[in-house]
Amino acid sequence: MALADKILRLKREKRAVVLAHNYQRPEVQDIADYVGDSIELSRKAMEEKDAEIIVFAAVDFMAESAAILNPDKKVLLPSAGARCPMAQMLTVDEIKRWRTHYPLLPLVLYVNTLASAKAYCDVCCTSANAVEVVNALDAETVLFGPDHNLAEYVQEKTGKKVIPIPERGFCPTHLLFQPEDVQALKAQYPDAVVMVHPECAAEMRKIADFIGSTSQMCKYAKENAAKTFIVATEEGLLHRLKKENPEKRFLLAYEGAVCPNMKLNTLERIYTALKEERHIVTVPEPIASKARKALEKMFELKIEKRLKRDNHCFEEFHTSF
Repeated sequence: MALADKILRLKREKRAVVLAHNYQRPEVQDIADYVGDSIELSRKAMEEKDAEIIVFAAVDFMAESAAILNPDKKVLLPSAGARCPMAQMLTVDEIKRWRTHYPLLPLVLYVNTLASAKAYCDVCCTSANAVEVVNALDAETVLFGPDHNLAEYVQEKTGKKVIPIPERGFCPTHLLFQPEDVQALKAQYPDAVVMVHPECAAEMRKIADFIGSTSQMCKYAKENAAKTFIVATEEGLLHRLKKENPEKRFLLAYEGAVCPNMKLNTLERIYTALKEERHIVTVPEPIASKARKALEKMFELKIEKRLKRDNHCFEEFHTSF
């Protein structure tokens, strides 16, 4: 029996759901129940009421978030070594140091942080909603960690002062993208649309036609009439983009843009983790409780903003008569 078939059989037997981040290997994405962004996937797992096990093909902080939001389910990380370098850059000690300097400022943490860090923040955000979350806060200056480039992007979009903590937190993979590589591709494909992740440097964001998270890129690629796209994010996303848009061409802005940590999750490791129920991800309850509040605050801010927008549209509809 093929390994993929064995995993599917085990999933049924153990009432498991397999989540795969957009940066995972093609074969891992193909056997997953859901493929997407980290928090998007954790919330999908919340909807799986009958599932008892979550196998999260991703990196450490994503599996932690799944455990925090799904306390009644067992969360497995196929490779214990799959750690996010950016998440390691912001420690609790670093947060306490910045809090001492700016005790009154709200602290917004990107979900790309460990649970121990999330427990000390006021609200979390994703790359997709960071601008909305910061805009929704009643403060003109915020602390924001750990990604310096995302903090800079949020400052550009909101007009607020966004102080990055640490001062130079970054994603090693996204820093590999350089404008000259895009320019070389544009010389071959002048009509290509350039999609850039906000974790990329400012020079890359300046030449982008679209800036967004991986799931936002997928949505944009579907809706845009262009036939060729240059993509500046980890190469795993191209599998999903091509699968969902077979008639379109997707080019990686830099061929070496591979996250080795994401790629540690293989079919073999998924099978072993599920069979033996190993690499269980747990978050101590005092930390989980505080981190959960920061995540839920993000959901509340998003809902409140959407309700205001919907009410505004409703008013416009009626006053147009």
